[in-house]
Amino acid sequence: MKKLIVILILLGAVSAAGTALFARYGKSDAAPKFRTAEVARGDLLVTITATGTVEPEEVVDVGAQVLGRVIAIGSDAQAVDPKKREKRIDYTSQVEEGTILAEIDNAIYLAQRNAAKASLERAKADLEQLKAKRDLAAADWRRAQELRNMKRSSLVPASLSKSEPPREIKAIADSDYDLARFNFGVAEANVRVGESIIVQEEASLQLAETNLSYTVIKSPVKGTIIDRRVNIGQTVVASLNAPSLFLIAKDLRRMEVWASVNEADIGQLKVGMKVNFRVDAHPNDTFHGEISQIRLNANMTQNVITYTVVVSAENPDLKLLPYLTADVKFQVEEHHDVLVVPNAAVRWIPKPEQMVPGAEEVVESRGRKRQAGQQEPAEKQDAPPTDPKPDEGAAKDAVPADPNQPLKKRSRGGGHKKVERGRVWVEDGALVRPIEVRIGASDGAFTEISGSEVREGMSVVVGQARAAAADAGSNPFVPKFPTRQRRVTN
Repeated sequence: MKKLIVILILLGAVSAAGTALFARYGKSDAAPKFRTAEVARGDLLVTITATGTVEPEEVVDVGAQVLGRVIAIGSDAQAVDPKKREKRIDYTSQVEEGTILAEIDNAIYLAQRNAAKASLERAKADLEQLKAKRDLAAADWRRAQELRNMKRSSLVPASLSKSEPPREIKAIADSDYDLARFNFGVAEANVRVGESIIVQEEASLQLAETNLSYTVIKSPVKGTIIDRRVNIGQTVVASLNAPSLFLIAKDLRRMEVWASVNEADIGQLKVGMKVNFRVDAHPNDTFHGEISQIRLNANMTQNVITYTVVVSAENPDLKLLPYLTADVKFQVEEHHDVLVVPNAAVRWIPKPEQMVPGAEEVVESRGRKRQAGQQEPAEKQDAPPTDPKPDEGAAKDAVPADPNQPLKKRSRGGGHKKVERGRVWVEDGALVRPIEVRIGASDGAFTEISGSEVREGMSVVVGQARAAAADAGSNPFVPKFPTRQRRVTN
C-alpha cells in the first residue's frame, strides 16, 4: 500500500514538473499567424435584393350587377378530359370569352321586361289616336281659314255682283276661328308628347332587357379561373359595390413580380433593368425578367418606406403560380475580369505592434483625417458598418473555397459602395505592411480593388489566426484532436 502511495506521489511530481517546464520553455516565440486570401480575377455582379409576390399580369374580377339567387353554374366545356366537360366551372377551369359562368334567377327581370314591352305597345297605340285627333283638328283649322277669307262675290249671282265692287265678309265667328286654331295646336303638341313617351318606353324596355341579360354572367375575357366565390343557391346582393363571383387570370404565360424595395435602394433601379428571381416551389430554377414599372405610391410600415417595383417575366412552362413568394435580385452593375478580394481584406486593420516600422503613421494620419471630418476610408477594424448589408457579417472572415481556382461570378445582395481610396495589408516577414488601393463595387461578400502594387494571386490579410492563441495555452498532456478549418464559400 505504501509503495502505491509513493508511486502516485512520484507521478504527481513528474506531472507538475512537466507542466512547469512547458509553461517556461514550451511557449512559442513565433510571430502571430494571419489568415490570408488570394487576390482573384473574375466577374463581379452587384445586386439589390428584395422580396416580392408573383402576380398574374392581368386579372379580371367578374361580379354581378343584379341581385338574385344563383340557380346554375356554367359547364366546363374546355375541359381536356371529355368526361369532365359536364362538370361545372371550378378552380383552374379554362374559359373563353363569352363562356357562361353562372345564371341568376330571372323571374323578376323577365316580368319587368314584359311590362316594359307592354307599355311600349300602349304608347304606340296612344300615338296613333293622337295623330288621328291631330288630323281632325287640322281639317277644322283649314275650314275655319277658308270661311274667314271668303269674299262676298262668291255668295251672290254674277249679274248682281257687277253693280257692287267685291269685298270680304266673315262667314265664321271670331271665337270659332280661334277655337279651331287652338285645337290644332294642342293636337300637334299631343302628338309630340306621344312620340316622346314612345322614346321613354323604348328606353325602359332596353333597361329591362339589359337587366335581364345581366342574370346570365359571362366571361369577358379568355383565361383561367383562379378563384370561384359563388355556389348554387347563394343569393347575390348588388348594392353600391358589385359582389365578386369569379377571378380570372387573362394569360398565365406572362407573370409579374411585385417587389417591395427600400427607399435607400430605389434610386439605383431603372425601367428595363434585368432581374433574376427564385421561388421556393422551384428552388433549383432561376427565372429572368426585367423591370417594367416603378410605382410612386410608397408604403410606410413601422416608419420603413418601401416602393413597389413591377417585374415582368415569361412563364411558358407555367411553373410560376400566382401569389408565390419570390426572392428578387436586381442586377445593378456587372463587372467582368476584375481583381476582387473578400470584404474583410479592405476592412481589417492590424494592431500597432503587428505593423512594419512607419506603417503606424499611416493609420494615425487616417485617424486625424476622420476627426477633422474628412472622408472615412472603407476599412474598419473588425467592426460592422453603420448600415450593415445582408451576409456582410459572414463575408467579413470569408475566403475563397479554393484559392487556386479562378473566381466564378458571384451574385449576392448588399448593394455596392464606391470609395476613392483604401488599403489592404500583406505579410512582410512576421509583420504586415499596407498597400494603397482603389476600392470599387462590392456584392456584399467580395470587393473590387485596383492599384499599381496589386496583382492577381497575391495574398492579402483578412484577419488574425485564432488557432495560435489556443495552442499556446493548451495542456501538453491533453491529447489533441484534428480540427477542421471552417471556410465560408459563396
